[in-house]
Amino acid sequence: MAVFRPTSFRLTSLIAACLLGTAALSGGAQAATTVNLGYNGAPDPEKNAVHVFATDLKKRVEEKTDGEIEIKLYPNSMLGEEQERMEQVMSSPGLNIASFAGMSPVVPEIYASAIPFLFDDFDDARQFFDEGEYWQAVENDLRERAGLELLAVVEEGGFLAFTNDKRPIASPDDFEGLRFRAMDPSQVALYEAFGASGTPIPWTEVYMALKTGVADGQMNPPMYIILGSLYEVQDYLTLANIQYSDQFLVGNATMIDGWDKEMRSAFQEAVAEANQMARDHNEARVDERIAYLEEQGMEIIRPDEEQLAAFREQGQPAYLDWLEQQDIAPRYIDMALEDAGLEPQGE
Repeated sequence: MAVFRPTSFRLTSLIAACLLGTAALSGGAQAATTVNLGYNGAPDPEKNAVHVFATDLKKRVEEKTDGEIEIKLYPNSMLGEEQERMEQVMSSPGLNIASFAGMSPVVPEIYASAIPFLFDDFDDARQFFDEGEYWQAVENDLRERAGLELLAVVEEGGFLAFTNDKRPIASPDDFEGLRFRAMDPSQVALYEAFGASGTPIPWTEVYMALKTGVADGQMNPPMYIILGSLYEVQDYLTLANIQYSDQFLVGNATMIDGWDKEMRSAFQEAVAEANQMARDHNEARVDERIAYLEEQGMEIIRPDEEQLAAFREQGQPAYLDWLEQQDIAPRYIDMALEDAGLEPQGE
């Protein structure tokens, strides 16, 4: 699940850690045989799409390098929470799958990739990250500022969808007067743009908040709706492709640069193949999960193109205003919009 609120640790401390790590690693030493990979969530392929990617990556890297690189997996944030894991991989050899909470203190510009209703489908989102000028700029900034290689955008459950227990939502007008659980201030801004209210509620309290009427609805990918058993307290599911749900595989750049050409090529091939497998797996499971939610009694609402355009035209400006409040340079916002086939703000 993408998290959009910046964490509390300071960017300066991260950059300092990066510089220390670069100094320590610049002596020409070869990468260790064992490379740690930390990430969030349980080691359960039914509940954690990131774990599916991580286990497949381990297998492919070890096969393609003939065991010269061994990936050791640390799920459930065993190596620390987001900020700790980022500091570790900046200052020493290792890999990390970070959410927005880990990435944003170093590259806050990453928030522009979460503009709501930016993509129509998986193909649009994947092209944005695989080929876009904006994403290349983010990758370059991450390497320059933190000494990290951005290796893959890892899907974690499809697109966010709206749920609620009051009425079918097929247009922005249907939100009027409803109360929604928000993950962060950007979601509050989005709900308010539609005439609803948003209240930040921790994930662990969402089920009870929905059951008791503290909130009428929420937004999450189908995977999390099932994981949290939210179908028991929500009647309607609106597939509005709100935001692409993703995390980010990063690696210590000095470690990767230190491998010989053959080793580096084998590793990069493994990453690309594992990411493609994860994409295929995730997209297929999204359809299965939606079908499961329908079987559990949820009414599925699929807005048409005109209705989706209405969501975008009313909801995007609120998020863009929020981006400006985070001091995101306008050029990043414009590049992201243009890469997604939308009009940049500057025009």
